[in-house]
Amino acid sequence: MQICGLPYAAAALVIQWHIIGMYAPALVMGSLVQRYGALRVMSAGVVTYFACLAAAVTGQTTMHFWASGLLLGVGWCALFIGATALLTQAYAPAEKAKAQGFNDVVVFVVMGASSAVSGGILYRLGWNWLNYAALPLLVITAAAILWLTWSRSGRSALAASGAK
Repeated sequence: MQICGLPYAAAALVIQWHIIGMYAPALVMGSLVQRYGALRVMSAGVVTYFACLAAAVTGQTTMHFWASGLLLGVGWCALFIGATALLTQAYAPAEKAKAQGFNDVVVFVVMGASSAVSGGILYRLGWNWLNYAALPLLVITAAAILWLTWSRSGRSALAASGAK
């Protein structure tokens, strides 16, 4: 935001709302996962990320940064909580501590690496290209969610036909 000539107070406001977006929805996200399922919540997170990118590339005012920061936080929360719920379905109870510990390490290593890489992209290519660089990762995430949804619905249909 400093690169765009915006004041420090505006950056502080955007960071505050980004943090609120990351953690405030977590108060209800577990209930949403139970009600709608992890994959639907994750899909909503992907849609929120697309909205974040749209807000980010359409302007460089405080309002654009605020909207993209807030949406980034909400999207992250939905994807993180949804993926964590999926993870709990993928291991045996005896594997719980190791699986969740390994997942946490991977998540935070990737977050740290992406923060470092994003600084380089921002410096060399600018704000819009930083956002465009997220698109392939977001498309891969959306494709993975769609594939998992499809594969689960196929298994459900197969199980239902076998039960008849």
